[in-house]
Amino acid sequence: MAESAGSVMLARSAMNRAATEGQRPAGRPVRGARRISAALAGLAASTRHELLTFDDPVASASRAIPEPFLELAGACMRAAAERAGEVRRIVPRHALPRLEDGPRIPGRARFAEAIPFKLIVVDRTVAAVPLDLELLYNGLLLIRDPVVVQALVRAHHACWTTAEELVRLPPPRPSGGPPELLRPVLEALVSGLTDEAAAARLGMSARTYSRRVGELMAALGTTSRFRAGAEAARRGWL
Repeated sequence: MAESAGSVMLARSAMNRAATEGQRPAGRPVRGARRISAALAGLAASTRHELLTFDDPVASASRAIPEPFLELAGACMRAAAERAGEVRRIVPRHALPRLEDGPRIPGRARFAEAIPFKLIVVDRTVAAVPLDLELLYNGLLLIRDPVVVQALVRAHHACWTTAEELVRLPPPRPSGGPPELLRPVLEALVSGLTDEAAAARLGMSARTYSRRVGELMAALGTTSRFRAGAEAARRGWL
């Protein structure tokens, strides 16, 4: 327990130190539901080997957070876990009933009495921490500073060694993907670009891009662009 508390203090100290160094900022702040959603989708898409998290699925239950955002965040988490070879998720004890009722996420999970803050670490190269340490919806800090990321990995490892195992069976891995013609449209859609910027990037007219977005949403069974991103992540298309 002392080692765990010490590692958490080390991680926080590293973030504070990096944030005060003008030439080595701790990370890039991301605010606004659209940009945060794009950042989470980007993390999910970049995951290759390992996913480490401190997660409290109960934290947002009493907050006024739009349901589409919660769906997208959950779908991104599942997509990242399905891509990673190693998943280690630590949740607080009070969240256990919610885990039993919610969708299953692949990988290993352990529970502790409490978590120090919410955290996502992908492949030990990039981390995301809520700006208020509690809710991603209120903004997040994308951290690529290797010193800070390593400190966060150590804090997670220290908590993992003292947490209790939660045995769960992973769900079947999704298969398939979007039609090849629509894959670049999906990537542009979740990147948070405006239609004009996305059309220019893909070398097509705004009208053609809008039509392709409509085809993509039809393939995903939704009329909402926000829900389209969540459904694409759920299916493992990202």
